Amino acid sequence: MPEFENPDHWDTTAQQYERTAHPFTSLYAEAALARLSLTPDSRVLDVAAGTGALALAAARTGAQVLATDFSPGMVARITAANLPNVEARVMDGQALALEDGSFDAVFSIFGVIMFPDWRKGLAEMARVTRKGGHGVIATWQDRGAATFLLLGQIRRTLFPDLTGMTMPEAVQALSYPADLARELIAAGYHDPRIEHVTHDYLLDIAALAEPDTLFGMSPDWTSLSDAQKAAVIGEVRQMAAGRATLPIPSTALVAVARR
Repeated sequence: MPEFENPDHWDTTAQQYERTAHPFTSLYAEAALARLSLTPDSRVLDVAAGTGALALAAARTGAQVLATDFSPGMVARITAANLPNVEARVMDGQALALEDGSFDAVFSIFGVIMFPDWRKGLAEMARVTRKGGHGVIATWQDRGAATFLLLGQIRRTLFPDLTGMTMPEAVQALSYPADLARELIAAGYHDPRIEHVTHDYLLDIAALAEPDTLFGMSPDWTSLSDAQKAAVIGEVRQMAAGRATLPIPSTALVAVARR
């Protein structure tokens, strides 16, 4: 089983994820929210919510939000925010224990794309979306984003003979708007609107002092020898050219479709 399919992995990394990934994914969550108009009467579901980048942002509109994730550690981080209009539950997004058509807007921000059966995940999103409601999904392009994207680029430059990290199947399958639109329609949505959204991940060069904390969630890092890791750190410093941060442009597809 790949690590990203194991809830224990996410339980272990929940606090690190909240500190390092959450602020960045929040940028894409905000972009997704900007494409819909939510009100205090809206019922919102966040599938594979992680530490709640989308759920917590949606709550600020006054909407009633349910955040689900298969990792108890991730759910605990959302619960810790203690917002009155956010409920968080441990739940498998491939088999949501929720009634048909019970939400006005169903989101998954880089969540369903990690599922072993991601088509089932999309179908479950559609099932619980009310008629006339919306489904919103964000997915990375096929080489990933942020430190994962940077590490892949550096590995191909420094170690072209090494096999790199295999992206989840859905990331590879949904990297192009036409493919994403087709799968959303197959899941039960219609009229998908898909846009490219790019933000810079600002890698703090000072964080290279603890590279396992910075890169440790990536198999592209953990599979390297100590000498190879040192070479990667040197390459990042050279790319930064004395700057305090290194911007890593990272592009997602954000899709909105009607049920």
